[in-house]
Amino acid sequence: MHREIHAWYSHALHRKMEIAIYGHFGFALLMVPTAAADYLEYERFLLIDAIQPLIDAGKLKVFSINSINSESWLNSRMHPRDKSLRHAQFNDYVYNEVVPFIKSQTSPSTPIYIAGASFGALHAANLFFKNPWAINGCIAMSGVYDLSVYTQGYWDDNVYFNSPMHYLQNLNDHNTLEQIRRSGHIHILTGSGAYEDPNASRALSSLLYHKGIPHDLDVWGWDIEHDWPTWRKMLPFVLSSKF
Repeated sequence: MHREIHAWYSHALHRKMEIAIYGHFGFALLMVPTAAADYLEYERFLLIDAIQPLIDAGKLKVFSINSINSESWLNSRMHPRDKSLRHAQFNDYVYNEVVPFIKSQTSPSTPIYIAGASFGALHAANLFFKNPWAINGCIAMSGVYDLSVYTQGYWDDNVYFNSPMHYLQNLNDHNTLEQIRRSGHIHILTGSGAYEDPNASRALSSLLYHKGIPHDLDVWGWDIEHDWPTWRKMLPFVLSSKF
């Protein structure tokens, strides 16, 4: 499997940011880490190995980026307003730096889908719903889509506009809704076992249904826990059966 590491100084985040690339051809899959992890997390926990046959077959080319959650919602020493501003800067980094980089490594017409597990699922869904022109669909595994769960009571516009369970309810812009509806690739997956929250995925699915947004909801059984063996099953399943 072809593997490259790139890095640049992010003007949005004011720090160096790395990105790992796996594969040569296919649609682009942008992967956002869980919790406070880095761009090699999916490699370390063998999720890249789990989808390697699809990468080697040229079905997809993977781009894995750093998280900055340790500099935002998971940093107990930061003021909540600074956390929300840092979250917004991360979005700018993805849209204005990562997306153009992916296009430079693929083609202007190559679709970009985004995937994440746990906290990465919230980021993946949010980044797609906020800008379905830059990102063409999402795979969200074991997520909670109400950002206020992570904010410890803090609320501002940056929280609202990065919390899909809130802003999607009031999203009435026809062009944005139609672009989301045209995706064909909104995949929400969850287990029902230890530390999973299937009701969070059901709630997002219900909201999408009422907005007339086509999507898949897969709720797996009580033996499916919030852990890496789950995501090593889910991601290959989605990529091989839905794409």
